[in-house]
Amino acid sequence: MAKVFSVTVDFLIGEGENASYDKETVNRINDIQKMDDETKKVLFNVIDTYIQNFKTKQAFKK
Repeated sequence: MAKVFSVTVDFLIGEGENASYDKETVNRINDIQKMDDETKKVLFNVIDTYIQNFKTKQAFKK
């Protein structure tokens, strides 16, 4: 069943680190893992910038 849905067994039974991620997120993470190190570095810099921006906005909402 896990192969049919392209997810891990942990995901199907609701356990494990990635269990709370939707299928699209899991697929994206898997695709990122396949990228070369330089591409991942650039992508993670962009992601980190957006995360920092989000957290800053959340802090000022309180």
